[in-house]
Amino acid sequence: MEVRDALYIIFGYLLGSILFARLGGLIFKKTDIMAESPDKNPGTMNAFTYGGFRCGVFTLCGDLLKGFFPVFLYRSGELPENPLMLSFVMAAPVLGYILPFYDIKHGGKGIAATGGFMFALDVRIALIAAIVFAVVFFTTRYVSVGSLAITALFPILMLIFYPGQW
Repeated sequence: MEVRDALYIIFGYLLGSILFARLGGLIFKKTDIMAESPDKNPGTMNAFTYGGFRCGVFTLCGDLLKGFFPVFLYRSGELPENPLMLSFVMAAPVLGYILPFYDIKHGGKGIAATGGFMFALDVRIALIAAIVFAVVFFTTRYVSVGSLAITALFPILMLIFYPGQW
């Protein structure tokens, strides 16, 4: 592992640790909206439900971007990307979101951060995953089932779009 790789992983983890639903609740509603939600999850669904439309959009954009930026910046660097390190860079913001360094017990599920790194990796994969997530969510009404569906679909899409590279 090069220093560059470690810095991107650390950057991704720290960026992932920013809980935009909590921040959005403070900005738009002047309260900790996670305290109002039964599951205390700092995710987009709770941001829309307990913080309102602006808080939800703010949270969704922030959570997507926290997954997007580390991967996008890593892939746009001058040095060639290492596929193993790229995997760690993709995982870092999701891990930071799920287990933020300052409060490991109160992270999110990492769904939007995962979508963000998918957009940085390949827009086609991200759009297919978003459609599958939406269909599964609106059919079952469970965010967790939608996230499981895209988690299972991601390696299949990688094999389809990048055969022989993984």
